[in-house]
Amino acid sequence: MDNKPGFCAIGIYHTKAAINVGTLIRSAVAFGANFVFTIGRRYEKQNSAVKTDRHIPIFHYPDFDDFKHHLPKNARLVCVEISEKAVSICTFKHPKQAVYLLGAEDHGLPPQIMNGFQVVELPGQYCLNVASAGTIVLYDRFLKMGT
Repeated sequence: MDNKPGFCAIGIYHTKAAINVGTLIRSAVAFGANFVFTIGRRYEKQNSAVKTDRHIPIFHYPDFDDFKHHLPKNARLVCVEISEKAVSICTFKHPKQAVYLLGAEDHGLPPQIMNGFQVVELPGQYCLNVASAGTIVLYDRFLKMGT
């Protein structure tokens, strides 16, 4: 078994609502993510009662190509989206070095972005709020990896 520590990050592509970024940051801190990011539209800075932005780096990338160029070495991008090519998170084995990408609240992730990357989906009959979906992904990683 590989005992080297892993890392993870989570972010949103073209987020629509600033409050979702704030909620995702709080969940990232709670479940041990190493950084949070946004791609595309910027969000307004949020005030947080627990000042989570002091505990975790937050990056913004203007577009997907810039984001891809800055992915950490050896990181696996995991797209979180409802898709025919997605595997259920219930059986998904999280990579040790993972960067999770969530789609926008109103449009999700474009198919061309998911092309060539692992895609996971959450169970349920309806899509979830993007920050809620991110929290579930981080919690699932926390449970399965023991970190």
